[in-house]
Amino acid sequence: MSKNTEILNEEKVYLADATRVKYFDIVIDHGSGAIITDANGHNYIDLLASASATNTGHSHPKVVEAITQQAQKLIQYTPAYFANTTTAQLAKRLADIAPGNFDKQVAFGNSGSDANDAIIKFARGYTGRSYVVSFIGAYHGSTYGSMSISGVSLNMTRKVGPLLPDVIKVPYPDQTQRLVDESDDDFSNRLFKQFMLPFETYLPADEVALVIIEPIQGDGGIVKAPQRFMTLVYNFTREHNIVFAVDEVNQGLGRTGKMWSIDHFGIVPDLMSIGKSIASGLPLSAVVGRRDIMSSLSAPANVYTTAGNPVTAAAALATLDIIEQEQLVLRSYELGKIAKTFFENAAQRYHFIGDVRMYGLNGGIDIVDNQGQPDTHATNQLIYRIFELGAIMISLRGNILRFQPPLVIKEEELTKALAIIDQAFSDLEAGKIVLPQTDSHIGW
Repeated sequence: MSKNTEILNEEKVYLADATRVKYFDIVIDHGSGAIITDANGHNYIDLLASASATNTGHSHPKVVEAITQQAQKLIQYTPAYFANTTTAQLAKRLADIAPGNFDKQVAFGNSGSDANDAIIKFARGYTGRSYVVSFIGAYHGSTYGSMSISGVSLNMTRKVGPLLPDVIKVPYPDQTQRLVDESDDDFSNRLFKQFMLPFETYLPADEVALVIIEPIQGDGGIVKAPQRFMTLVYNFTREHNIVFAVDEVNQGLGRTGKMWSIDHFGIVPDLMSIGKSIASGLPLSAVVGRRDIMSSLSAPANVYTTAGNPVTAAAALATLDIIEQEQLVLRSYELGKIAKTFFENAAQRYHFIGDVRMYGLNGGIDIVDNQGQPDTHATNQLIYRIFELGAIMISLRGNILRFQPPLVIKEEELTKALAIIDQAFSDLEAGKIVLPQTDSHIGW
């Protein structure tokens, strides 16, 4: 019996099914850069970056050093009651690098989920209104507030209601749903009409506290909203004094070839949630936003014992240094162009590749059947074959390949990974891939 299997069999007895999305029978032991190694000693090129939570790669020496030095100095004293020297530095730095030439404040948390919960709190506290508008296809997290504004998986909400009240979901402008010959502007206008429908029929705009959106949806399929749609929605929030917030947990910190995904639009949000890669995978999140909004609540409205923990803050400061010093935003943009060319060329060669969406080292590649419909089985065959060949890639929404390698991936590693993917494409076309027997559903 392999070490992987032995560990998984024992863990299965104790780990709740609801806590892990099923993919491969692998137990990760260690990692370095863009390479992870399992309990059996097998190496894999990581094309997931721990769900975009390790943009700086695994165990980056500067992050490890920062964690070690801080742990030797102070592991924890709750920022809920007292400041510490490290977290105080981070608050200023996040305020400085967030979009917008206005006074900002920061609220720390432990995950992207609670950051998005905090956005709801601050928006309601500032406006005195209750309604929240979010988008179908969104993934904002798994706490009750963030889960309530998400809309990507039935199993997120099955059996656990009631959810947060006064949440309205509207269609996201998924470009794959454009009509034949429909321009981006015409598509934007059509989707904006759908956005406006609640406001025109039953939802008073002056009772809406918040519109929250992923400028590029992550778990929804790596889908970028059109510029015109974003501008129309943003202008609507300005006209009606509604807080406009963006979720940068998945798509921020260089993932899209820009520091923040909202930077693609020339729009400055009122509030922004950050998580995942901010501390290179350690549990840390933050909301950064306008001072007048952030100061609308008083403690302990958003207090957590470990939020802004000094060790995670030290990791975050090191992470921001690495992004700047190693030019990871530019690196994401440049290597992303290589990956985009590869997938677009592959789409010309293989009938089962549908839409290709690439923004930096960040892509969603639709896998479809002969009628152009989502093909979950073929997608599972591909990700399993890619795993067999030595790379880790998973799926989104059943039929979308998720391509999010660490931004520090070496060009030769990227080249090797793309060759592995191409081999999997070739094997699928030739009918050579056989899925293993499994006792559970694969993927979301």
